[in-house]
Amino acid sequence: MRTSRAVPTSLGISEVAARRVAERAAREGTNCTALVERLIQEGVDQLDHPGIVFRGPMNNRRAALAAGPAVWEVVARLRELDGPVERRIAVLSAKSDLNAGRIRVAVAYARAHGPEILDRIMRNRQAADAFVRAGVGPTAAAAGPGTLDGPVRS
Repeated sequence: MRTSRAVPTSLGISEVAARRVAERAAREGTNCTALVERLIQEGVDQLDHPGIVFRGPMNNRRAALAAGPAVWEVVARLRELDGPVERRIAVLSAKSDLNAGRIRVAVAYARAHGPEILDRIMRNRQAADAFVRAGVGPTAAAAGPGTLDGPVRS
């Protein structure tokens, strides 16, 4: 999630909306300002990228395809493939239950939020590598750092 300097803002919202925000913020253990900021950022991203939703707790939100995997997972799989982006999209579509249009939605979101997505891929790889070193679970997926469009070179 992006962070920047706070800008003083005055928003007038209904009592019902204010109550709902306060109740939700309390359930999430946060404050109203943080919740409203998250809702605005995610709402604008959803308007900009139809088909994207957000999942997870407040401290670990991630963009995902509606009724599909997280964006970082789609990008990580694409990065495992070689060739031009459209060819990789076709291959991934053929190997999964995602149609090419949904994959393109994930790619468009990832291009607009590259550092966030690449950071998530890198953190997942580090966690998987730690499990492998500890002798737990399968080998780590090759999803190393780099550009969104480039293949993995581990």
